[in-house]
Amino acid sequence: MKRTLITLAMTLSVAAPAMADLALATSKNCMACHAVDKKLVGPAYKDVAAKYAGQKDAADKLAAKIMKGGSGVWGPVPMPANTQVNEAEAKKLAAWVLTQK
Repeated sequence: MKRTLITLAMTLSVAAPAMADLALATSKNCMACHAVDKKLVGPAYKDVAAKYAGQKDAADKLAAKIMKGGSGVWGPVPMPANTQVNEAEAKKLAAWVLTQK
């Protein structure tokens, strides 16, 4: 029983931050155009993470794109600016996106 509780606690402590950032992405309407593992209107977050892997300034680049929008990187459909996302939220979302596998 004790081992089961420890395993459950460890699982929740790892899953909670990921779910919290998914909740933020959902609340900011990111999931209307993106999914973690498949292309919708925009690229899958796992593909974004792979593209920017190893780039030191990736989180800052993505945070700026989240707030200001962008075009041409993933095809002809532009990503609109997300004026409802503040800088702290954009940085949190960018860091989360970069952890997707």
